[in-house]
Amino acid sequence: MTDPNEAISPVPGAPTAEQVREALRLVIDPEIGVNIVDLGLVYGIAVTDGDVRVDLTMTTPACPLGEYVTGNAEAAIRQHVPAVRSVDVELVWEPAWRPDMMSAEARRQLGGP
Repeated sequence: MTDPNEAISPVPGAPTAEQVREALRLVIDPEIGVNIVDLGLVYGIAVTDGDVRVDLTMTTPACPLGEYVTGNAEAAIRQHVPAVRSVDVELVWEPAWRPDMMSAEARRQLGGP
């Protein structure tokens, strides 16, 4: 699994981690109203020969929307990333999400500094 900010050298025509990350920016956390990338919920993206794996978390293990968000993540990747063969979106809980994982843009959207 790669760091969510790390680029992967693509095979020509194969999907890239950056394409996957951009597709995931279309997935909005329905309770918070900010995309899952800027919220810091995407822990890792791996792309190998058209096979995509994403590790993501929720803001709390008690969140009832895990299946909803993972389903939307998979759909966004399949719809917006060309040449994807398979998509595996895993919900993980380690490390636990913390508010300081949000991007500056997410903090701004939520009224923070």
